[in-house]
Amino acid sequence: MTVEFRPARRSDAREIARLFQITSEGASDYIWSQLAEPGQHLLDVGEARYAREGVDFSYENCLIAEAHGEVVGMMHSYVMREDPDAQPPTDPVLAPYADMEVPDTLYISSLALHEGWRNKGLGLQFLHRAQSRAQALSLKGLSLIDYAANTGARRFYERHGFSVIKTCQITPHPMIA
Repeated sequence: MTVEFRPARRSDAREIARLFQITSEGASDYIWSQLAEPGQHLLDVGEARYAREGVDFSYENCLIAEAHGEVVGMMHSYVMREDPDAQPPTDPVLAPYADMEVPDTLYISSLALHEGWRNKGLGLQFLHRAQSRAQALSLKGLSLIDYAANTGARRFYERHGFSVIKTCQITPHPMIA
């Protein structure tokens, strides 16, 4: 199994969006549904968001795992800074997420692998790369948000040194698990 890690390219945007859907428990679909034009497919919205440059949710903040020319996984992360001028989200579904942010960390918003590529050590390789990036940027460490119901992800992160530092109640919405 030869897997190479590389920076994402704009042409990876659709696959990044598809993988983001795997880990977001419906949150991405909710956000994208708020941005979609009538009749626009949600994956098209996600692709357009990740094709952008110079913003947090961009292919520029993604690391791709590739095997035999196929994307098998990705990690999306960006530097989380405290913004004293930031306005709190008014959307009751998204507001709890903003409260979970940890300033001066490298925030891993998504780490996803396609079926068949899980439990092969690739997630740990992504984490090592994220830790190296956080150290190079002199950040306090890594942060992420996971869902209590996603016990597999929770076990993975706890096994690799993560701990729960904050919890919140997510506002129920039919699109979010």
